[in-house]
Amino acid sequence: MTAPFVSVTTLLLGICLSCSAATAKPKPKRLTKLWESDTTLRVPESVLYDAAQDVLFVANIEGKSDALDGNGFISQLNLDGTLRKLNWATGLNAPKGMAVHRGKLYVTDVYRLLELNAETGQVEKTYDAVDPKNSFLNDVAVSPNGTVYVSDSRFDKIYRLKDGAWTVWLHGEQLNKPNGLLAIDNDNLLVGSTKIGALRSINVGTQAITTIADGMAATDGIINDGKKGYFVSDWNGQVFFVEKDGTKQQLLDTRPAKVSAADITYIRGKKLLLVPTFFGNTIVAYKVD
Repeated sequence: MTAPFVSVTTLLLGICLSCSAATAKPKPKRLTKLWESDTTLRVPESVLYDAAQDVLFVANIEGKSDALDGNGFISQLNLDGTLRKLNWATGLNAPKGMAVHRGKLYVTDVYRLLELNAETGQVEKTYDAVDPKNSFLNDVAVSPNGTVYVSDSRFDKIYRLKDGAWTVWLHGEQLNKPNGLLAIDNDNLLVGSTKIGALRSINVGTQAITTIADGMAATDGIINDGKKGYFVSDWNGQVFFVEKDGTKQQLLDTRPAKVSAADITYIRGKKLLLVPTFFGNTIVAYKVD
């Protein structure tokens, strides 16, 4: 039986299509501004989505970032940017990073980690830093198994709360002023090293550190997109998207307007990126396309 005839042109076309598919770059992401909250917030450092209550938590510093003044508070916003409750949890100092896990809201507050009831806002437990006078607890992340990690961005420490034990898990200049944290699973912790503007990965078992991407200035918030990519904010006013291979794209730059981009969050089902403007006293929502 005679073999079917295939032209050279058809073969070349197939090869070219295969090459194009193999080398095709991901489609660039784009942000479209949807809304901006009013300015009743007070130095919002962090925003967090709680899917269980369909609400946004906002950590308000209300003063200096290291002041022990009791002026800090947590607010609640609806997903359209309207205020649900301004003073939902009060009496804090300068709250920053937040994470929610199984009905508990973890919040850093200068020298301590607070564990709040996520429904009532009542503080249920407090964990003080090893040296409260020389600490600046910043971000917090929780792994799927409930292990809590907290960064000390001035004193190069990462704390861990595991099975009730609160300890300094990692310490040293190799952390390069850790700020943003994200526990992507039980074995890997992402950290934004502010001093070198890099997104890095720490192996929980070995504590080995690997750089994923750099050149992002004062790295602040880290959140994943649900597809192994990450949104990373630079406090100065930039937001980047970092692919799993380290390729990065600048999505936002509000530096010319002197508007910050602090600890961000992302709602995957709505493709909604939320950015605290810090001294701008607002939360800005962007649709990600």
